[in-house]
Amino acid sequence: MDPAKKNIKQLVIWVAAFILLLVLFQNLKVANEETEVPYSVFRERLKGQQVVDVTVRPDMIRGGFKGPDGKIQRFRAYPLPDPNLVADLDKDNVREYKGEPDKSWVTAALINVGWVVLFVALWWFFLVRQVQMGGKQALSFGRSRAKLAGGDKKKKTTFADVAGCDEAKEELQEIVDFLKDPGKFQKLGGKIPKGVLLYGAPGTGKTLLARAIAGEAGVPFFSASGSEFVEMFVGVGAARVRDLFEQAKKTAPAVVFVDELDAVGRHRFAGIGGGHDEREQTLNQILIELDGFEGQSGVILIAATNRPDVLDPALLRPGRFDRHINIPSPDKRGREAILRVHMRSVKLDPKVEVDVLARRTPGFVGSDLANLVNEAALLAARRNKVQVELPELEEAIDRVMAGPQRKSRMISDKEKRIIAYHESGHALIAKLLPGADPVHKVSIIPRGPALGYTLQLPEDDRYLTSRTELINNLCVLLGGRCTEVLVFNEITTGDSSDLSKATALAQKMVMEFGMSERVGPITYRKESEVFLGRDIARGPGYSESTAELIDAEIKRILGECQAKVSELLVKNRRLLDALAEKLIEKEILEGEEVSAILQAATA
Repeated sequence: MDPAKKNIKQLVIWVAAFILLLVLFQNLKVANEETEVPYSVFRERLKGQQVVDVTVRPDMIRGGFKGPDGKIQRFRAYPLPDPNLVADLDKDNVREYKGEPDKSWVTAALINVGWVVLFVALWWFFLVRQVQMGGKQALSFGRSRAKLAGGDKKKKTTFADVAGCDEAKEELQEIVDFLKDPGKFQKLGGKIPKGVLLYGAPGTGKTLLARAIAGEAGVPFFSASGSEFVEMFVGVGAARVRDLFEQAKKTAPAVVFVDELDAVGRHRFAGIGGGHDEREQTLNQILIELDGFEGQSGVILIAATNRPDVLDPALLRPGRFDRHINIPSPDKRGREAILRVHMRSVKLDPKVEVDVLARRTPGFVGSDLANLVNEAALLAARRNKVQVELPELEEAIDRVMAGPQRKSRMISDKEKRIIAYHESGHALIAKLLPGADPVHKVSIIPRGPALGYTLQLPEDDRYLTSRTELINNLCVLLGGRCTEVLVFNEITTGDSSDLSKATALAQKMVMEFGMSERVGPITYRKESEVFLGRDIARGPGYSESTAELIDAEIKRILGECQAKVSELLVKNRRLLDALAEKLIEKEILEGEEVSAILQAATA
């Protein structure tokens, strides 16, 4: 129902209830003000010319008479057959008298039934409707919460709104074609897929792809979240799954989309103390609907998850989810296409080179790029510009990667000097090591939790990383710490993040990538299980002596990198000082400025 119509309806009901309450109150008030007297007393006071006004009804006489103190007192009396009443009213000088039809049944209904109606109405609005409209929907707990995609063509999402995942779009386009023209595939003996699983990192566009299918297919599209099935009532999840598929079968061909499938599709009977019975019942019902005795035709289940590794194997087999489509992080060409999609609704400076922005955003997924364009538009509006220009986009990249600037943070000159040398150490090591990613920007202006940052951007997207490149990364991470030791003969807490990243990278080199000669080409990575019971049962998978060897190798790799970095810094101390002094002066240095400073100091 339209929200405006719904509000008008509620307003009308409340006004009617208020009027009913007012009528009841008025009747009770009038009844309480009147004093009931016998008919004989009325006749006596009529003869004594004390009666002021009279209203005569077949069942009752109402009026007022003067009391001993001269005040008007209201009365009511039940009449007797009296044909001379009107003549006596004239003779005894009654100021006003009139007749009135019998309304006793209306008053009785209002007094006796009105309170019941009012109580039921208030009970409905304050209790029943609040429960139904609340998060639990206790009176309809067995019904599916799935939303049926409407036919709003203006807001319809299509494949033209999705970029950066051409292979996934091609796979899903085949599903759309099957829904539009199943005969094209069935004449060759092909069967419609029962399930499609979309998996990938958060923000890569899985839900957006599902909305695009709804816009392209032109068939009923039911969407629900995995968390909507399981609630506090036992059996609710399975009942909602049944109801969802029953609705879809009635309108087949149809598409059912379940977002965050891992909320109900995790491994069954895992963890300490057994499994989650309610979640497992829901999962069993999904399995039955996908491939049960009844079978189902014309209904395709599309699910999205960030964690395909925790899903139950019964879900992933052919016949249940026939297609597993990976939605990867976009490459440079994909990022450029995504940026162009989001920039369609933004007034953009024609001088902005979108391909350059795509190269400067490695690792960004679709949601990051959408946020980048939005942040740039907000910055341009804040600066009263008529279009989004390159400075706003560059600032937006920094905001997305490192957080907003914290210009209000007051930093002493001593700390500023330490931060400048720390970041200069990162930048100098990155420039000195052959094969390291180029330095794009160095800053000592605080952003987010960081007091400063050195930004390196690869020239091209990489899908393989060599051992030499990983060693270079470790050296760059340790550059700040080694610089503090060399220049100030002291260590600060500012390099804690660098040490954490360096340690994690060294651990992967030894335990996952087999890049340690002493440990050998063996992976010691633990199974990626999120269930505590399985972790305890399986253990680390290697002996204590091996664990000691791994620790020793990690320490050796980091120690060798630290020695190499310290040696480079000592040999190039003049370059380090020149870069740090310039950074203290300007606070932000672009990559070209860093190269010019080092070249001038070398000459």
